[in-house]
Amino acid sequence: MSADDAAELDFWSFVELAGRRLSEEFGFRHRLATRLLLTLNRASAIVTYDLESTVHRPRGHSWSAFRLLFVTWLAGPLEPGRAATLAGMSRAAVSNLSKTLVADGMLARTPGERDGRSVILSLTERGERAMLEIFAGQNERERQWADVLTETEQRMLIMLLDKLIAGRGSFDVRERS
Repeated sequence: MSADDAAELDFWSFVELAGRRLSEEFGFRHRLATRLLLTLNRASAIVTYDLESTVHRPRGHSWSAFRLLFVTWLAGPLEPGRAATLAGMSRAAVSNLSKTLVADGMLARTPGERDGRSVILSLTERGERAMLEIFAGQNERERQWADVLTETEQRMLIMLLDKLIAGRGSFDVRERS
């Protein structure tokens, strides 16, 4: 493929090209699986970027900061490891991010009761007020995205994604926990 031909590709024509070349030239048989995962990853990246750029960055936060604040807001005071699991983040990411959010006055770090090294993360009053405002923007943007589908389609997509996630038990999946 020439550089000019590549310049004409959009995402969907690239997916078609990838499926055809992987199958015909390289012998990979699972063309539909490749298309499914490319599409799923692309949809996730588009929605995440949109939420971060329209809701979170204008308010001075990243998508990662929102995820940590969100789980702490709704689940209550948490040890960093538990917050990492719920937010789908690494413990190191939570540790680094929590330092910034403590300095911003959004999170508090207090000594845990388990041992001398444990800490508990909780939202400050400022953090709670901010999350109410931040999530109002997030929820409205979520509604805009979801309204592209009917309610039945939304429920079907949730069901299918749940099935995909639940199926990870049938093979060796690596994930953050």
